[in-house]
Amino acid sequence: MATADDHRTYSIRQLCREFGATARALRFYEDKGLLTPARKGQTRVYGARDRARLKLILRGRRIGFTLQEIQEMLDLYDHDDHNAHQMAVALRRHRAQIAALKQQREDLDAAIETAEEACAVMERKLGEHRPDLLPGAEEYATLLRARMNPEQPVIQPFKARA
Repeated sequence: MATADDHRTYSIRQLCREFGATARALRFYEDKGLLTPARKGQTRVYGARDRARLKLILRGRRIGFTLQEIQEMLDLYDHDDHNAHQMAVALRRHRAQIAALKQQREDLDAAIETAEEACAVMERKLGEHRPDLLPGAEEYATLLRARMNPEQPVIQPFKARA
């Protein structure tokens, strides 16, 4: 049974605003065959189906699926079987993607830990041999000079803006 929302139409601007997408992205998805808006002259008119597909496309991209994978899952849509086949395929792919993302997170955590250990070693060695080269050493030296010679004005070193 069709509802009023099933017959509602959307402009490209409305969908971009609702989903935080760009018009360029929507046109790109159209070029790839993922969206099929109607036309009124040169104006694209998106329907409920396009809106639902855009929501799935953006969710799939955020999860890390390729456009090809998203297209394959969207193409499985079959209203007659209540999308059962589409959902079964999507579920398997989502579970596999979750496992891959968890592995990436573990890899990133390990890389961060390795980098932090390397920084600690370098800071320790610089502290032993050249503390003046440690991050923040210049500011510390300026503060120390000001405390040791309170009557002399402290000239702040020039800092380039990042």
